[in-house]
Amino acid sequence: MKIGNTEIKNNLFLAPMAGVTDLPFRKLCKEQGVGMVYTEMVSAKAIYYNNKNTRSLLEIDETEHPVAVQLFGSEPELMGEMALRIEEYGFDVFDINMGCPVPKVVNNGEGSALMKNPKLAEEIVAAMVKRVHKPVTVKLRAGFDKEHINAPEVAKAVEAGGAAAVCVHGRTREQYYAGHADWDVIRSVKEAVNIPVIGNGDILTARDALAMKEQTGCDGFMVGRGAKGNPWIFRDILTALETGVQPERPSVEEIVNMIRRQFQLMIAYKGEFTAVREMRKHISWYTAGYPASAKLRGELMKLESYVEVEELLYQYLANEV
Repeated sequence: MKIGNTEIKNNLFLAPMAGVTDLPFRKLCKEQGVGMVYTEMVSAKAIYYNNKNTRSLLEIDETEHPVAVQLFGSEPELMGEMALRIEEYGFDVFDINMGCPVPKVVNNGEGSALMKNPKLAEEIVAAMVKRVHKPVTVKLRAGFDKEHINAPEVAKAVEAGGAAAVCVHGRTREQYYAGHADWDVIRSVKEAVNIPVIGNGDILTARDALAMKEQTGCDGFMVGRGAKGNPWIFRDILTALETGVQPERPSVEEIVNMIRRQFQLMIAYKGEFTAVREMRKHISWYTAGYPASAKLRGELMKLESYVEVEELLYQYLANEV
């Protein structure tokens, strides 16, 4: 698949998720076959003010390519200038967030608030396209609320501004992540524009990706919450697209080995103190639905070091938890 001048080995994408898609997790998903990964959402204003916490969000590794950085903001000139400022970091694609539903973002006219202003959305894209040499893409929602389902209109506007692709999450801002994603909206966007359309929303298994392809005709698939604790989902989707068969769930041993791999990467990039605390949520996601997982999560919250967690995982693997 190709987006602008960026070649992608397949049509699978890891959605940007705050507190989830850090560098260690992105590396795991790349190892499982995802075509392109995205950084966590980054504020253009935070880049402008040299916010120290933003620097780590912009860190990428050579093994990640192609990798996209997702920016959010509502001022065209600022978005363009900040994209130019970080272009030397080596990102392959610049993505604009027009879907974040969080009040502190929306109340500033950013994120999914831009669904209410197609003209401004077009201007933001155009300002970034004018300044950077890499493709600019956009992530949309179906609309701001159920009375204003306007993703096709906004998609056409950003295409006019020079967007190289658009990703559509089939929920409104009003829905947040509740209810079901409306895949018919994705199909409508596909029919409205000539650039690649990536479908997003409710891809929790490989079968879901096959169903979305059948219903929408989309060019690619972006997986968000379905990848939490499950980087194998990309391997599974690739297998299903090729064979029509969804692989079995990972074994407990595979789960534990992946947790160890991510934990070690987290320590290498963030240090043990931070890694232990951030891995708690990841381990909860990895083990959800497996035997004795509730007890494991309870024990995990008490632990303070990698050695302690490793011992707990060993006991879990031996069915002693």
